[in-house]
Amino acid sequence: MAEITIKDIAKQCGVGVSTVSRAINNHPDINPSTRKMIMQVIEETGFIPNNSARNLKRTDAKCIAVLVKGITNPFFSSMIQIIEEETQRNRYALVLRHVEAHEDEVDVALELEKEKRLRGIVFLGGRFNHSEEKINKLKVPIVFSTIGVDISDWIGKVRFSSIAVDDRLESRKMTEYLLNLGHEKIAFITEGPEEAIGRKRIEGYKEAFISRGVPVKEELICYVQDEIDHFSMENGYLTTKKLLESGEQVTAVYAASDSLAIGVCRAVLEAGKRIPEDISVAGYDGIEMGEYYNPKLTTIKQPVEEMAKKTIGLLLDVIAGSQEHQQIILPAELVERESTARYT
Repeated sequence: MAEITIKDIAKQCGVGVSTVSRAINNHPDINPSTRKMIMQVIEETGFIPNNSARNLKRTDAKCIAVLVKGITNPFFSSMIQIIEEETQRNRYALVLRHVEAHEDEVDVALELEKEKRLRGIVFLGGRFNHSEEKINKLKVPIVFSTIGVDISDWIGKVRFSSIAVDDRLESRKMTEYLLNLGHEKIAFITEGPEEAIGRKRIEGYKEAFISRGVPVKEELICYVQDEIDHFSMENGYLTTKKLLESGEQVTAVYAASDSLAIGVCRAVLEAGKRIPEDISVAGYDGIEMGEYYNPKLTTIKQPVEEMAKKTIGLLLDVIAGSQEHQQIILPAELVERESTARYT
């Protein structure tokens, strides 16, 4: 089915394109009954205005969208700043859109693509469980950033890029580090396995135990509350508080983000425990706050600057036709600080 245009709406209503434009923009110079008729037809047909009348003739608009799932995570703040600077330097406009936890980011992108006449899209955070058919509905180049994507099952040409660290490998690395310190009762605070990042970091956590022949205690894998931002300090605090109140014995808590880990620290201290003497705490991401928190946070540090620059650089190259889509995996670094210690 062909995409409905403003001309189709005008023809169906028996008015000119400019009248439809005035109706969309709620212009005072239009008969209220005419506007009501036009808006009813728009609703019935599912027509999505292209950023209202302002963009109806701007088919050459240079606009890039960044869709962020988990906007309260400080890790994304650094990336967004770098992406914005590079976008402006290349004379593109930037549209920043927060995607709620319950929203499907590709559905949001499909609507935004029509509304804003985008040239490219960056997805920051979120899941990747989208079908090949659905991804291919997006007609502009896209980059999934911080989201590793397995394309082994794809049949057609891959029409997107991805840039991330190996979440499974890096999560295993952190868990092995804690095991090497003598910890076995290691709780893991994470989002659920239905989320791509959560699933991979859970797999890495489990692999570390299995490789040592140590049984995985499922009750120590604690899933954050779904109705709150998955990687927020609040969620880390509430999830850890529930864990400690359950009576489960833990000597270390590993959180799937530094923001979660800072919330973990508050819950541990409120419970009258010391960090790291009683409970070691480790995070993931390497945000600046973790270095200045007390105690300084042990973490898996992602290469945020490199990741952001590669994300926008690759997208702009694909838009320009000078580069093909790529799936890039970058190395992360385990940074040992004050929040972890040997279990004695």
